[in-house]
Amino acid sequence: MLPTAQYTAFIKRRATELGFMYCGISKAGFLEEEAPRLEKWLSRQMNGQMGYMANHFDKRLDPRLLVDGAKSVISLLLNYYPAPEDQQPDDTLKISKYAYGRDYHFVIKDKLKILLADIQAEIGEVGGRAFVDSAPVLDKAWAKKSGLGWVGKNSNLITPGVGSFYFIAELIVDLELDYDGPIKDYCGTCTKCMDACPTDAITEPYVVDGSKCISYFTIELKDQIPRDVAGKFGNWVFGCDICQDVCPWNRFAKPHTEPQFQAHPQLPQLNAVDWQEITHELFTELFRQSALKRTGYAGLTRNIRFVSETEGPAGFEEE
Repeated sequence: MLPTAQYTAFIKRRATELGFMYCGISKAGFLEEEAPRLEKWLSRQMNGQMGYMANHFDKRLDPRLLVDGAKSVISLLLNYYPAPEDQQPDDTLKISKYAYGRDYHFVIKDKLKILLADIQAEIGEVGGRAFVDSAPVLDKAWAKKSGLGWVGKNSNLITPGVGSFYFIAELIVDLELDYDGPIKDYCGTCTKCMDACPTDAITEPYVVDGSKCISYFTIELKDQIPRDVAGKFGNWVFGCDICQDVCPWNRFAKPHTEPQFQAHPQLPQLNAVDWQEITHELFTELFRQSALKRTGYAGLTRNIRFVSETEGPAGFEEE
């Protein structure tokens, strides 16, 4: 077996042992296909107030500008789909499933550090960096390139037989490896995600206007939520899973096995009134190390007030 094949097999085996669902590898280089798409998306100001999306344009398209001598992008998927009994009921205010447990940045970064250290111990001197939403890396593009799935009409990566409820992370290394190839797009004529989006954020197939997404309004937007979207949030107060929940491929989603993603047992028990009366103390207890710290208590209560005032007394649209 050639060294590149041995190295590749070791990396994929070790990734599985660390709990990653899938591992795919692609050759580091300039993302020619994505460059005009990103430029057009930014020119249409679909990033809203997410100014950081326009920063480091060149680095977003070429990982060799992020890691000296980069030769390979190792893409990894980590499942976060909660078991049915751990999910919030439909008749309460809701947060995105990815935020149920410990902040994924910490969980995945720890795993990537171990993986990189194991690669160095097994193979020798290998330079590289771990990325989990922490730098300008187009993670979905690299995961697609390495055959982990296709980018669906809702702009999420979708994996056959798995769905899309997972995190994407990368190790970019200066090591030559065996490379995987992309798979075909299986969205077909389905438009369920587009039809279900209450704010029409999916403006056309494969194009999401980030500035119209419920996740943007409830997480990224620091100003007051504009009144023209009043009545469109349903019961979402942090993030939104609608376009994933309706995706037929997510019928294959299986519960994760990562203990750190386990929700606080009290979370599924909170009803709409409990959410409206949430105290800073309870927020801290439920979401001590959660991604909800991104919006904080003040941001969450802003969202709860907005939804409760515009969707009806219990947080839902009135008839």
